[in-house]
Amino acid sequence: MIKTQKTSDTVMFMGKDWSVGKPQKRLQLVFRSIYFIAILSKKTIAKNHRILGGVFRSPSYVAIDIEPHNRDGDHVPFLDIDQKALSDLVTEKNFDGLCQYGGVKEFMAILETHEKFGISSNGDAIKHRMDVFGSNTYEKPPAKSFMSFVLEAFKDTTIVILLVCAVLSLGFGIKQHGLKDGWYDGGSIIVAVILVVAVSAISNFKQNRQFEKLSDVSSDIKVEVVRDGRRQSISIFKVVVGDILCLKIGDQIPADGLFLDGHSLKVDESSMTGESDHLEINDTNNPFLLSGTKVTDGYGRMLVTSVGMNTGWGKMMSSITRDLDEETPLQARLNKLTSYIGKVGLLVAFLVLVVLLIRYFTGHTEDENGLQEFKGSKTEADDIMNAIVRIVAAAVTIVVVAIPEGLPLAVTLTLAYSMKRMMVDNAMVRKLSACETMGSATSICTDKTGTLTQNQMKVAEFWLGKEAMGKTSSEIAPNVLELLQQGVGLNTTGEVYRPLSAPVPEISGSPTESAILSWAVFDLAMDIHELKQGHEILHVEAFNSEKKQSGVLVRRKAGDTVHTHRKGAAEMILAMCSNYYVRSGMIIAMDDTERMQFGGIIKDMAAKSLRCIAFAYKKIAAEGLQGNQKLEETGLTLLGMVGLKDPCRPGVREAVESCRDAGVNIKMITGDNVFTAKAIAIECGILKPNEDLNNAVVEGITFRNYSQEERMVKIDSIRVMARSSPFDKLLMVQCLKQKGHVVAVTGDGTNDAPALKEADIGLSMGIQGTEVAKESSDIVILDDDFTSVVTVLRWGRCVYSNIQKFIQFQLTVNVAALAINFVAALSSGDVPLTAVQLLWVNLIMDTLGALALATEQPSNDLMTNLPVGRTEPLITKVMWRNLIAQALYQVTVLLILQFKGSSIFGVNEEVKDTLIFNSFVLCQVFNEFNARKLEKKNIFTGILKNKLFLGIIGMTIVLQVVMVEFLKTFANTERLNWGQWGASIGIAALSWPIGWLVKCIPVSSKQCLSLPMPRASAS
Repeated sequence: MIKTQKTSDTVMFMGKDWSVGKPQKRLQLVFRSIYFIAILSKKTIAKNHRILGGVFRSPSYVAIDIEPHNRDGDHVPFLDIDQKALSDLVTEKNFDGLCQYGGVKEFMAILETHEKFGISSNGDAIKHRMDVFGSNTYEKPPAKSFMSFVLEAFKDTTIVILLVCAVLSLGFGIKQHGLKDGWYDGGSIIVAVILVVAVSAISNFKQNRQFEKLSDVSSDIKVEVVRDGRRQSISIFKVVVGDILCLKIGDQIPADGLFLDGHSLKVDESSMTGESDHLEINDTNNPFLLSGTKVTDGYGRMLVTSVGMNTGWGKMMSSITRDLDEETPLQARLNKLTSYIGKVGLLVAFLVLVVLLIRYFTGHTEDENGLQEFKGSKTEADDIMNAIVRIVAAAVTIVVVAIPEGLPLAVTLTLAYSMKRMMVDNAMVRKLSACETMGSATSICTDKTGTLTQNQMKVAEFWLGKEAMGKTSSEIAPNVLELLQQGVGLNTTGEVYRPLSAPVPEISGSPTESAILSWAVFDLAMDIHELKQGHEILHVEAFNSEKKQSGVLVRRKAGDTVHTHRKGAAEMILAMCSNYYVRSGMIIAMDDTERMQFGGIIKDMAAKSLRCIAFAYKKIAAEGLQGNQKLEETGLTLLGMVGLKDPCRPGVREAVESCRDAGVNIKMITGDNVFTAKAIAIECGILKPNEDLNNAVVEGITFRNYSQEERMVKIDSIRVMARSSPFDKLLMVQCLKQKGHVVAVTGDGTNDAPALKEADIGLSMGIQGTEVAKESSDIVILDDDFTSVVTVLRWGRCVYSNIQKFIQFQLTVNVAALAINFVAALSSGDVPLTAVQLLWVNLIMDTLGALALATEQPSNDLMTNLPVGRTEPLITKVMWRNLIAQALYQVTVLLILQFKGSSIFGVNEEVKDTLIFNSFVLCQVFNEFNARKLEKKNIFTGILKNKLFLGIIGMTIVLQVVMVEFLKTFANTERLNWGQWGASIGIAALSWPIGWLVKCIPVSSKQCLSLPMPRASAS
């Protein structure tokens, strides 16, 4: 632990009376205390008591500790600090209180933090801080319990009606036949309903827990802290009070704290205060930094004073329940479809109810003994009520089967499954809607650096004047070398740390900063610590993607010399220069011819896929600085240029090619110049070397200056935009959307947030992306790799395809079940499929069917189809062809069994009804295989890869055998012999050749049942 060296000028108000052991020390302490108190005015003591009495818990007496760290006995740090007072000081922005106490430095002493080295990374020390001040986590509202999902399932109207019918049936049955035999009808319905509810609640509960876990992962942000003298990246949850945090543009501040040092630091506090203006943070009047706010400009360091529930953000977040029940556009469309089918089912059920009631009351129905059921006034009231309840239960069960509740469940299951698998494939979904919308993407606008390239920068070339230099600093004149070292070491946000145990320094910062620092340290022999000690930084202009440069105003402490240093995109720095240095150290004036020659050097480097960065400086008169610290933008002297090589990622070319095959346009948007952009685009396969590039490549400023009509004409042919600003990216997204494209955009910077929000799918980068960018995005690409973007595209298409498979499967069941019961009810006055049997069918197709078909993995075939547009229908003609053929077959066969089954098989009515039930269920099992491939004739491709599908099919068959052979009373079934089982399987198996033949029938490309698709990310 770093100890403060202050003695007589530090007053610590503690909540303990520290005893002083030795007489001499005790006497010394008394004299020094008397002397110290004598020089304090009563007013100062009163003020300090007000401030410090809050920061430290004080009992009824006050002890003044002059040398708190030199006591006899062990001192346990921090126990006397009042957390609430410390927290309130920052949240209330009590600047007067901070000044009265002694400022930020005094707080550092209290929290035992060293300004340069931070705190110790020792595990026990960190744990002690967490024990005393709390961890940087907030209390979450309790998650929904399993019982709440059960209650939600029971709120379904049809389930309630069924339960009422079951209870009535139970009551009448027991009254009529006694408890032993009378509970079967009502009791079996109750058991079946409970089973359906339980399966639905369990699946929803599991998906909710999975979304909770993914939500926790998405909030685990990495931040940079200084511990043991070096910058290191840690989880936001491991930040402790006393930590020194390093902040840069785009960071979300993870805790409350005080500003230590930095430049041009501005924060957006709208998340906490609602104020949209960006506040400047400094040590003169506003050093307070609040958790949950975002850095919008500059960089700096802060001292953490409160974490977790002791911050305003923590208290606010603990009261907010995260909405994990987000309805995706596909779910919205499916709810409309469910409602539409439900209405048809309701109409059919109502007609069945009316027909059955009419037939009953007109004496056209018979009981199990073949006698007329209704005999007018001779019929007992209990019998009438029992019959009515049975008829109502049958009608309600038809509604249950008709309403495809499994559709929204299938979406939830497939989304949950795909989200889990996408995490493995380096993509973290933040918004569920993005999963499915990505499958419809027609254009992907991607960044270059770190996405198409490896983001492992290295200085490949160095030019001094118009001469390419070698690697050694001995070739450079000492005065130029010194200025270059200043330009690199003082104008950077990176850090160089030299550990005692290792000979090679550790370099941190962005890939560009790290590459330039590495070059300066190893090739130019730069000592960054000596540089910083010898110079005072007066003003900083932080780099951002608009300016594409950064600048710094520095004063040499020894000689009072003031320099402006600038670093950035070579052609932009070149435009500011009037002179340049040569190898000998001489300054040469730059005329137009030489300016063109420098432009040629930049172009040549760019053609080699090098990012060109230039350094320039200007000497300033110290007396002209008073009140004006604006950095010079003209008359600079060019110090040199470096070319940074960032190789393409392996596999990018193949990924771009697969996108092209899938009908998805790739557009590269970069801040690099045109020549670098072209070279990288050709290397990645976005451009072909021999094609006309006039319309394919455009600069941001040119695109910006087009008229709206010109932009709309040229937007489809543009594949590379160079020297673009975030505004240009936003403009491109808007134009593409106006043309009807479904647009995915990658972004990593704070300024990319508008484009990420505007796009249908915003893809932020997990490594280089700022927290602002991640918050604005729908999906985070964890490895920053373009191949992961293509993986997301495959999964998006897979989600959409799986939903279509399930819709086809479920609608086949719906149509067949409705038709069979309706026709049978009209003709014979009886329904062959009872309430319990229909509930079992409902369970198979809703939950088990959804599980089986929603977990199909993406295949390569998906990337050979054209994207599904924004207004494409959910149910295609191909699907209608397949489901109508299967439904017609099932209805035909089962109606033949209904009317001729007894004579064909020579069996009684009960066995015939069991044959119908068994054949119907097995038809669904076999049809599940057909649903796996909507257009492919081979339905068994890749089936062994989906173990869950095979497991569910096996489980369904086993349960069906149990239902038929062992649950006679419960399911109203009779045992079947081997021949009857063989007949049932044969009838069901015929659905395979029928499915194969139907797929030979061509269908037109026009679609039907178009349900408009809402926008995915209406952020």
